[in-house]
Amino acid sequence: MPPEILEEVREIESPFLDSPEIVEEGRQIYFGKGLCVTCHSKNGEGVRLPGHSPRNFTDIKWQDMRTDGELMWVLKNGSPGTGMPIRVGKVITEEEGWKVIQFIRSFGMAQTAEGQ
Repeated sequence: MPPEILEEVREIESPFLDSPEIVEEGRQIYFGKGLCVTCHSKNGEGVRLPGHSPRNFTDIKWQDMRTDGELMWVLKNGSPGTGMPIRVGKVITEEEGWKVIQFIRSFGMAQTAEGQ
């Protein structure tokens, strides 16, 4: 992400409140048409292959450091050099992207619950 837009992007918030229904819709997209599961795996830890290291969504530190706005920016623009392709506008809608983000956040919540 270009550093000059980072502050602005960090301020963008999801239009959805966290709810079991939105998380479930995001889960269906993650495992379905979004194709997220292909690289990020069923448990969100990512499929590790040589030269291919998808984000580990269960990493609590990463979850805490990244805002929903940053995640949406990556879904819209991809992440050059990481293998993360553009999703929003090509594979899923922006609304669906926000729902996937809510589901991605649930991976971190599961880890937090396990650590308590």
